[in-house]
Amino acid sequence: MEHYKVPNSGHNRDDEGKKMGMWLFLFTEILLFGGLFLVYAVYRFQFFDQFKVIAEHMNITMGAINTVILIASSLTVALSITAMKKGNNKLAVLLLFMTLALAAGFLVNKYFEWTNHIDHGLFMGNDVFNELARGEGMFLFLYYFMTGLHGIHVIVGSVLLAMVIYKIYKGKINQPNLVFHENAGLYWHLVDLIWIYLFPLFYLLH
Repeated sequence: MEHYKVPNSGHNRDDEGKKMGMWLFLFTEILLFGGLFLVYAVYRFQFFDQFKVIAEHMNITMGAINTVILIASSLTVALSITAMKKGNNKLAVLLLFMTLALAAGFLVNKYFEWTNHIDHGLFMGNDVFNELARGEGMFLFLYYFMTGLHGIHVIVGSVLLAMVIYKIYKGKINQPNLVFHENAGLYWHLVDLIWIYLFPLFYLLH
């Protein structure tokens, strides 16, 4: 008895499904930060002068350095995918390690920035913060919450890119199978894009 053999097209459908799933996930992330941007806009309109006063404490140089770092990291991620498509696995891995180094630099920079603010009493719950005007306190709350949430995304993105490196070494990511690599790259580009909006909102107000 002759059996009917189903054409082997599942991989294509699976790849498309993974890509669609990532785009849907990224859309929910955009909704999340979009809502936070809306909250920021409402309070900025309500307490514009107070926002400007407290924004004087933001370190534009450190914010600008982190912006350059993330833009450079998006470039290295994109180049790593291009290298994989050309079959240059070693270059792809090198570029991904460069991305992880840039991500670490971003987080270290942010750590020192936060530490400096906390040392000056600009953190929720202490006496200096309690004496701030409502708008100034709201600015700081949004600053810590939104940049902190973004920092978590940087960590998650770094884990994903580390997984890409591991999968390349194991041969699970190769020239014809780049979906996980491309999806991780998309996530990282979103992390970069979010910071591009955060930087002017908190650092270029004054």
